[in-house]
Amino acid sequence: MKLLSVNLGTLQSIPVKNNPRETGIIKQPVSGPAELGPEGFTQDHIADKKHHGGPDQAVYIYGQADYDWWAASLEDRIQPGLFGENLTIGGLTCTSFNIGDELHFSGGVVLQVTSPRIPCATLAARMGDPMFAKKFRQAERPGLYCRVLQTGMLQAGEEVTIIPYNGETLSLLDMYRHAFESNPSPETLRRLLAAPIDIRSREEIEEQVNR
Repeated sequence: MKLLSVNLGTLQSIPVKNNPRETGIIKQPVSGPAELGPEGFTQDHIADKKHHGGPDQAVYIYGQADYDWWAASLEDRIQPGLFGENLTIGGLTCTSFNIGDELHFSGGVVLQVTSPRIPCATLAARMGDPMFAKKFRQAERPGLYCRVLQTGMLQAGEEVTIIPYNGETLSLLDMYRHAFESNPSPETLRRLLAAPIDIRSREEIEEQVNR
């Protein structure tokens, strides 16, 4: 696989349910290398830090193969960064990943998959479609949130190698589906907690366990 684009966003305001909201979801490809630190790209803006960003959601990835699937309904609107991803990777299909899998870039950066992206009203506003969050959920192509295991510089054209996680885990698609369950089983909760998931997800699951 190859890194097709590094996409960064500046602070912008878009109407979300008729109210202005500051967001960094509108990302554009950059030329040349971009600096990646422990909590994301130094030149990328994250407005809603309660729900996005942080060490376990430092980088959001979307695959060109998944964008190709969307092409029929989105027509000519497909371009890198459309869904607010930092990295667009050729040949990547997100549902082939498990939580904990690593992505090694030829320039030295290493990322680890922590969770799927859950659609929100900001994404729907970005797409100009109030029903898009529902469409995104039903498509089951959520993309990958990752933590940074090795910082460095990233630029388009780098080769990407996948190293599967060798511990107890679950698929990204299973975790995505569990996120919409109102009453998951104890077995499901144990499987989720055993995987190297992000801190936000772990806290939410532990709350369910302790109810």
